[in-house]
Amino acid sequence: MTVNIKHGEYITELGTIQSIYKQITAPQVAALGGRDLNGADFSLGWSYLTEPFLMVAEAHTHDFDQIIFFLGGNPGSVGEFGAEVEMSLGEPPEKHIINYTSCVYIPAGLMHCPLNVKTVYKPIMFIDITLSPGASIRPLPPASRRDE
Repeated sequence: MTVNIKHGEYITELGTIQSIYKQITAPQVAALGGRDLNGADFSLGWSYLTEPFLMVAEAHTHDFDQIIFFLGGNPGSVGEFGAEVEMSLGEPPEKHIINYTSCVYIPAGLMHCPLNVKTVYKPIMFIDITLSPGASIRPLPPASRRDE
């Protein structure tokens, strides 16, 4: 869990954490609305992806909106996207291939996933935003778990 430090009512210092995914080796940051943002219905997680892996194996829904950003990993050129990501949306599921800088809006109740980072030619940034006081939690595929 991130060790974030409150600096007054409105500012939170973000600590870094190690990912629960063994394929994500760079430090991550997270801010949870319920813990870090005075109960706000907003949470954010940021990850730097450098290798392919199945991030989410099973389709699921949430009772809150979610927005996922896929950005190029070079902060000076976030539009240069060097990966291919497969993500299914809807019921029945429609598979989308994401090989460009993008954001995916997932309204509450929309069936989504699997989410599979198929190839990584250049590192990418993955930003997961939920309009909820907590993170987007789902079961991890066994091959992705850090503890295995």
